[in-house]
Amino acid sequence: IGTPLGLLVARVRFVRAAIGPILSGLQSLPSVAWVPPAVIWLGLNDKMMFAVILLGAVPSIANGLVSGVDQVPPLFLRAGRTLGATGLKGTWHIVMPAALPGYLAGLKQGWAFSWRSLMAAEIIASSPDLGVGLGQLLENGRNTSSMSTVFFAILLILIVGIAIDLLIFSPLERSVLRSRGLLPRS
Repeated sequence: IGTPLGLLVARVRFVRAAIGPILSGLQSLPSVAWVPPAVIWLGLNDKMMFAVILLGAVPSIANGLVSGVDQVPPLFLRAGRTLGATGLKGTWHIVMPAALPGYLAGLKQGWAFSWRSLMAAEIIASSPDLGVGLGQLLENGRNTSSMSTVFFAILLILIVGIAIDLLIFSPLERSVLRSRGLLPRS
């Protein structure tokens, strides 16, 4: 959702004027604020969790892509048009590869925001139907005043965050930097 939205905002001037400030505002809005309306609208179920996660991730991904597209050198676009890469072809072969560092940063930030959104939703909205996630484990530790459970939940949340960064985002970032000659080939 964030990718097509980001491309639309980046490439269509009136869409940027209309939606760009809203996207920035949504990115700065704490995702925990979406939990109460999501519970009211959707109930205590997986749909509510997915909605909160999406509302946490989409603005960051879209804004990252907009930022990446804004940094594409105009020369690339002109060269692409000269070679026949216009419309979707130009977007796929010129704009997206050139915007990749910003897009990747937006994806990484979107993941972090969605992870925080999930933890907040699990802490605030608990239900037997949802099961016990790490956020719920953290909340259960607080409710029982079990410092060991709280720190165990924090440690697990941290491990997941580090693992996602080391296994997914760091290799992607290195690959992009290497392909641009910014890291030595190993």
